[in-house]
Amino acid sequence: MEIVDLIEITLPDEDAFLKIRETLTRIGLASKRDNTLYQSCHILHKRGKYYIVHFKEMFVLDGKQSTLDQEDIARRNTIIDLLTQWNLCLVVEPEKIKEPRASMNHVKVIPFKQKSDWNLVAKYTIGKKD
Repeated sequence: MEIVDLIEITLPDEDAFLKIRETLTRIGLASKRDNTLYQSCHILHKRGKYYIVHFKEMFVLDGKQSTLDQEDIARRNTIIDLLTQWNLCLVVEPEKIKEPRASMNHVKVIPFKQKSDWNLVAKYTIGKKD
C-alpha cells in the first residue's frame, strides 16, 4: 500500500489537527464487558499533507504483517465521513470514501463527557519505534 492509497484530508484551521487527534481516540470498536474502546483510526501528517488512516494501514506502511480487510476500510470510511460531518476536515477526493461503508452498529463514538468512564486503547502509536 502506497501513500497515494491513503485518504488525504485538509484541515479548516490550525486547531483541527489536535481536535481530530483527540476525537479519534474516542472512536472505534467497543468492548462493553469492560468499557474498553479500541481506537480504529489515526491522523497522519506526512510531507505537509494530512491523512486519516486505519491503524492496520499503519502496520502495512511500516512493512509489518497486517490483517487489513474490507471491514476495516469500511469503518475507516465511515469515521472519515463523521469527521467531515462535524466540520473537522474535508476529504481531498471524497469519492474514495463512498464505498465500502460500515453501519454505525460497527463504530462506537464515546462522547467527550464520558471519556473518563472508558479505557481508551490505541493499537498503534504514531512515531513510536519498535
